[in-house]
Amino acid sequence: MVTIKSKKEIELMKEACKVVAILYNELEKEIKPGISTWEIDKKAEKIIRNLGAIPAEKGYNVGIKGIPPYPASICISINDEVIHGVPSKNKIIKKGDIVSIDTVALKNGFNGDAARTFIIGNVPKETKRLVDVTRQAFFEGIKYAKPGYRIGDISHAIGEYVHSQGYCVVREFQGHGIGKQMHEDPGIPNYGKAGKGIRLEPGMTLAIEPMVIQGKPDILELDDGWTIITEDGSLAAHYENTILITEKEPEILTIL
Repeated sequence: MVTIKSKKEIELMKEACKVVAILYNELEKEIKPGISTWEIDKKAEKIIRNLGAIPAEKGYNVGIKGIPPYPASICISINDEVIHGVPSKNKIIKKGDIVSIDTVALKNGFNGDAARTFIIGNVPKETKRLVDVTRQAFFEGIKYAKPGYRIGDISHAIGEYVHSQGYCVVREFQGHGIGKQMHEDPGIPNYGKAGKGIRLEPGMTLAIEPMVIQGKPDILELDDGWTIITEDGSLAAHYENTILITEKEPEILTIL
């Protein structure tokens, strides 16, 4: 069931989203060669809690036997890790890496969710292009995040743009509604047919998140039950924001 937020609920949710936006501004200064993903996670948790929020991903349980609750405050995925990379003292950031971070903050009973891919030092032009295309795919999608359009219009725009640039979207994972729960209806794939799915209405809050692979679209899950990698070892990037459907243009809640 898709929830329509009231004005009061939207104001409360904006505070959670602002926490995530501030976090990324701060982390951008911290992510440098030589730092471990474990250290980044600890810095992130401190920032989130100091802003009066809770790292919602910490302890998150998918409810599937054999998969432990998520052990960290944020997901950190490097290079061929697509999403849900688990922070570790042994994973050290190096020059030339691309680092994707996915964060959900809970405040006032509402969640804010966003992801960014950071470029560490100098990288080949094609690597930077992957990151740029992933970000732009989000903005291509939200051109249709308006009343009267459907979820499929967003999905179609993202998928067509990514394909036109010579890349692939991840099909097994998708964006989602968000609010009091981290994951709410509707699901928002990064591909699909225009004109399909539920019709968008003011008050809907959505987490739209292109996940783009430089090579083939096939993915694998590591033994930790969380980390998703590209099967062929190619690079992957991730960009996400929580948005609000308004009477006119969508409002991006996780950008300051």
